[in-house]
Amino acid sequence: MDVSEWIDRHAGLTPDKTAIRFPGRDVSYAALAALVERLASALAASGVQRGGCAAYLGFNSPEMLALLFACARLGALFMPLNWRLAGPEHRQMLEDCPPGAIFVEPQFAEQTAAFRTAFASTAFVAFGQAPQGWVSWENFLSRANGPAPRDPRAGPDSPLLICYTSGSTGKPKGVLLTQDALAWNAANSADMHDLTPDDRILTTLPLFHVGGLNNQTTPALRAGCTVVLHPKFDVDAAFDAIERERITLTVLVPAQLDMMLASPRWPGADFFSLRMITTGSTIVPERLINAVHAKGVPLVQVYGSTETCPIAVYLKAEDARRKAGSTGKAAVHCSVRIVDDAGKEMPRGAIGEIVVHGPNVMTGYWKTPEATDAVLRDGWFHTGDMGHWDEDGYLYVDGRRKEMIISGGENIYPAEIENVLIECPDIAEASVIGRPDNRWGEVVVAVVAPKSGRNLTAEAVLKLFEGRIARYKHPKEVVFVGQLPKTALGKVRKEEVRQLVADKAVSGFGLKSAHAQLETRNPKPETRLL
Repeated sequence: MDVSEWIDRHAGLTPDKTAIRFPGRDVSYAALAALVERLASALAASGVQRGGCAAYLGFNSPEMLALLFACARLGALFMPLNWRLAGPEHRQMLEDCPPGAIFVEPQFAEQTAAFRTAFASTAFVAFGQAPQGWVSWENFLSRANGPAPRDPRAGPDSPLLICYTSGSTGKPKGVLLTQDALAWNAANSADMHDLTPDDRILTTLPLFHVGGLNNQTTPALRAGCTVVLHPKFDVDAAFDAIERERITLTVLVPAQLDMMLASPRWPGADFFSLRMITTGSTIVPERLINAVHAKGVPLVQVYGSTETCPIAVYLKAEDARRKAGSTGKAAVHCSVRIVDDAGKEMPRGAIGEIVVHGPNVMTGYWKTPEATDAVLRDGWFHTGDMGHWDEDGYLYVDGRRKEMIISGGENIYPAEIENVLIECPDIAEASVIGRPDNRWGEVVVAVVAPKSGRNLTAEAVLKLFEGRIARYKHPKEVVFVGQLPKTALGKVRKEEVRQLVADKAVSGFGLKSAHAQLETRNPKPETRLL
């Protein structure tokens, strides 16, 4: 069975039920099944077969989801491209895994056309008017000639999804996830969210990321739910959907929740229909947890990565208040351990690396066996994240292994310091890194973006830590910026933060020593858009 049969099954049982509600149109399960079949047939006629690839560059759409399921039917790979990246970055990924067809929305046609001639065997498909040498969406679909051919070798073990990591520490790597990985991930999501066909899911996160695609969206289509799909996140559109569509489940990362909390609509917003809000991808401030719980809605955290499809650990609604701040327990179809450098399991309360085992874990990185072997050992995926179990067996994430700061022989985890910073009402966002130091090895540097109009000083920032955490963990320097560089899901790009601090250290601008006389002026914001 391939995962496209999820759609066929519901098309047979509830053909007229809305599978996807998109601005301006509803797509029933019967219509979605027909589109998947027609698209799979057109792809096959264009030479995309088992082991081939089709790419998509654009905002969220029903066509994007149909392409995923069409690829599943053929045993081909689906490559969703991050529309926030530049043309040369897209070209690098496409050269790494050349697709037989790439589907491009109008907003991205110009940057894609710049390298089209380098892909002579790739069909460039345009939504809207097709540039010269391209094929329009309608003409591409007209290539369909009867039912899509079924390859008996395509099935659960077939690679389906290739998602490229951000590449913040080097060349992006293509994470390979099988059809089975998506199916088991959907089972984990169903347990986490108690999914039923009556649920109405709001998806505003980008589908090019496994968080937007697989936390709730594909599991919802497997369960026969209705997915209310937005092209991209908009604060007012999100409020409107929750209130008017009677949304029961949604995923909102902290950056989205912050924008909604800042809206004048938040106090009076009607969240009565919501059973829970799922969040994750980065540190979740206590103030956000409290604000959502004050609306009578459990805020539950999920932990995972692209390599785990992504669900590996989650908090359930009944534990949301009692274990606020935890990411929960291992997913129902996952095993999770905390280990030391030798792979020995750590006792509760001790910090170690988080490792994950389960059928939702990737098979490896595309064409990079050395990188695969470095993280997949004896079937366990070594996440590079550090964490610990509490006395009840709930996971708390302490930070990235490579981000751990060693100062004077002491291990310091940035997340502990960042938790203090982001609770300050004058701070919009913050990140903590280690800067090389001749005496201590590394010193802690706090990079802080003040809220607009706040007169925040380095001295005030440093006072936040008094009596809160051990003195050796206190930042020795504070760097003020306008905003932090982040990924599409709001994760801070630590390598860019590190470079920013290094640049300021060289120029001498914006660096405030904890042992020097501190200025009290309002910091000058960064001018670059991050």
